Amino acid sequence: MRNRSSLLLGCVLLCSASLLYLGMSGIECPPKSHRYRWMELNLGSANHSSTLTEHFPEDTPLIFIGGFPRSGTTLMRVMLDAHNAVRCGEETRVIPRLLAMRATWSRSVKERIRLDEAGVTDQVLDSAVRAFLLEVIVGHGEPAPRLCNKDPFALKSLSYLSRIFPKAKFVLMLRDGRATVHSMISRKVTISGFDLTSYRDCLTKWSSAVETMFSQCQAAGESRCLPVRYEQLVLHSEEEMRKLLHFLELQWDPSVLHHEELIGKAGGVSLSKVERSTDQVIKPVNTDALSKWVGHIPSDVISDMAEIAPMLARLGYNPHDNPPDYTKPEPMVSPLNNSQNLKATETPHPS
Repeated sequence: MRNRSSLLLGCVLLCSASLLYLGMSGIECPPKSHRYRWMELNLGSANHSSTLTEHFPEDTPLIFIGGFPRSGTTLMRVMLDAHNAVRCGEETRVIPRLLAMRATWSRSVKERIRLDEAGVTDQVLDSAVRAFLLEVIVGHGEPAPRLCNKDPFALKSLSYLSRIFPKAKFVLMLRDGRATVHSMISRKVTISGFDLTSYRDCLTKWSSAVETMFSQCQAAGESRCLPVRYEQLVLHSEEEMRKLLHFLELQWDPSVLHHEELIGKAGGVSLSKVERSTDQVIKPVNTDALSKWVGHIPSDVISDMAEIAPMLARLGYNPHDNPPDYTKPEPMVSPLNNSQNLKATETPHPS
């Protein structure tokens, strides 16, 4: 009875999230053969009434890749997709929206009371959200021993995801915020609430969003969440990927260093026609984009950088160097000694 209730609520969540997604942006439906290939290959014709998630318990060791958009999340996922045991696939876009909806229900006292009165407990909601996420992650691509999801802002709910998927691991992509924001503005990547005409506004909001994800990553612990700097990934690809695969408890596969050779091949790397980074990740890993931001940020923003984006210093990017020496990364600052570090550098943290 509990499973049926969870599945029913999962269907409601699916409909709600799908309507939200369709209302906010156009969507190109994948061909039927792609959508149902997983079921044909793995469940068999005699088992069509079963849901995909019946074969994937809550302790399935999923991989979640996230971070601020334009921070290397697509590069990371195509490199992992090249591994013979991993399938990530394109962004679902619906997962972070469902997670945001779930967070809204938790924060709203009125909604909490209404749900409690209806007998929709946190346990029921979490079971339904888990079932929905598994249906999407499992069903939107090819089968693989390790399944992975890359939706950048999903990691704004990292703490919640780590609770409902206790064996999941998280990869948080980090990048110099000045490069991230310049890339976002120059490529006209729209994000709700960001003013693409203002470097100051975008850097301020970048710092806030990244602080949310980075703090949750560190709270999850080293065994659950691994921060990866984009700059180090492109400068020292093999070293960073060996570290990542060890963290994910996966065997080394040299294919991860040559993802471009597997694009469009069966069991290889699938790319989206609508994701902004697709035109870049068809190339081999390169360092072309490291310092493209230099000379494009207004001088008044440059002079106020430490105050505008305090997360730069916390992530080990010197806010006064334009650009920093990316070959010599500074250590990241944990929440425990962040206040001490900020006092030493006299860099005020926004309230």
